[in-house]
Amino acid sequence: MGAFNRRNKRVSIGNVTHLRPFRRNQLRNDPGYDEAEEGPDIEYVRPRRRGIYLLPNAFTTAALFAGFYAIVAAMNGHFDSAAIAIFAAMVLDGMDGRVARITNTQSAFGEQYDSLSDMTSFGVAPALVMYTWILRDLGKWGWIAAFVYCTCAALRLARFNANIGVVDKRFFQGLPSPAAAALVAGFVWLVIDNKLPVRELWMPWVAFAITLYAGLSMVSNAPFYSGKALDVRYRVPFGMMVLVLVLFVVVSTDPPVALFGLFVAYAVSGYLLWAWRALHGEPGGVRKARAGGPDGLGGGN
Repeated sequence: MGAFNRRNKRVSIGNVTHLRPFRRNQLRNDPGYDEAEEGPDIEYVRPRRRGIYLLPNAFTTAALFAGFYAIVAAMNGHFDSAAIAIFAAMVLDGMDGRVARITNTQSAFGEQYDSLSDMTSFGVAPALVMYTWILRDLGKWGWIAAFVYCTCAALRLARFNANIGVVDKRFFQGLPSPAAAALVAGFVWLVIDNKLPVRELWMPWVAFAITLYAGLSMVSNAPFYSGKALDVRYRVPFGMMVLVLVLFVVVSTDPPVALFGLFVAYAVSGYLLWAWRALHGEPGGVRKARAGGPDGLGGGN
């Protein structure tokens, strides 16, 4: 690349140094000047600075902060706060992609930053929260389950990035990582809020099974509805608003029970759809999108 030296007023390209144009013009008045010896005229061009979009990346940073806070809260024994922080990260992660699409501020930087944030908030944080809370009582089986979940989250995010523009945008290939994290965090919040007997012999194994189910579902080929076909910028039927109102009422009555129940239903829905397609002779996995279709960038990886 070209480099500029103010002291000798020369332009360097690689290992070759040329005089600046105005210096060349002065030397041309010299009778002994040979233009061929100096090489072609070189004009210094200052490289253009590249920035990032603030608004969508601010939401991504907030989601990353919530995931990091969940880890710190779990280390300090505040497991209910850790579970709530993971749910907050899920909401923020769903907003950054939609904000980017609405404001037309998508970028390659935002995609990579979102994936790294998701790995922390929905891969590392749920695994550490569950292990610190109850899985460590199982010894090596506990950390194996947590590691399997964390690894599957990384594989899920890598596959999602590699398949952008390839799979049908209406469905996720495998359980999305925010839903898997909500399943794990929802179980923690449910047990703590309802004061269930954590130290019973069967409770750690239930947590073990939920952690493995959430992790392995992320790398499955089961189709899970993505909701990306629903565009908030356009009109929807009046009944959709009534459904949203009912959903708010149900969740507000008992958030831990309602949220865990909703995500359990969602975590099973992909396999039910997979089985229904198999019974009707349709392709069981996620069907490929049409050429030139939407790429489905954004949250919900």
